[in-house]
Amino acid sequence: MPGYVIAPPPVSSVPVAGGGAFPVRRIFCVGRNYAEHTREMGGDPDRELPFFFTKPADALLTGGADMPYPSMTSNLHHEMELVVAIGIGGADIAEADALNHVWGYAAGLDMTRRDLQNAAKKEGKPWDMGKGFDHSAPIGTLIPASASHPPTAGRIELKVNGVVRQTSDLSKLIWSVAETIAYLSKLVALAPGDLIFTGTPEGVAAVTKGDLLEGVVDGVGTVTVKIV
Repeated sequence: MPGYVIAPPPVSSVPVAGGGAFPVRRIFCVGRNYAEHTREMGGDPDRELPFFFTKPADALLTGGADMPYPSMTSNLHHEMELVVAIGIGGADIAEADALNHVWGYAAGLDMTRRDLQNAAKKEGKPWDMGKGFDHSAPIGTLIPASASHPPTAGRIELKVNGVVRQTSDLSKLIWSVAETIAYLSKLVALAPGDLIFTGTPEGVAAVTKGDLLEGVVDGVGTVTVKIV
């Protein structure tokens, strides 16, 4: 086999509680998976089929590193989320078996260039650049699924400069973790190393340079990032 003609890119990864790192293959994100957030974005919170968008694996920001304020936007929004790490792949996964495919969980942020996203939506164009830009996926430490019960309930919250911006409960997910995995696996074959950002509750809003974001998912972990 011929060698690579350029150096292969480094493998993106997420640190694991207790040591080690989880290599990341793909990042899938669920849109509008809390009823109140769906309403604040102008949608219908009835149980429509879940939909997904993606971020590149190298959009991850780990270790509490600062996030540079991105170019081409003046309306950068936070979206606090529970993140699921897939350890066993598969297609057409049964809902009853879905949690057996989970390696672990983390707290994460789906940072969004809202003005770019909204403009693309209005024009019927893809909104990848509103979501999948550099450093757009800050994430905390992964906790193995075996270390706790599946997080089906518990506080999910984000503070900006010490003030609560988003707060809800995982029990308010429209599509549960198991349902989300099962449905996504019908669209694509999931693989070890895939991450799923499971959606954000209400309260999304803009942040600016100097803001400190501190998120928590009870029983899972925290995520912290400063916008610089």
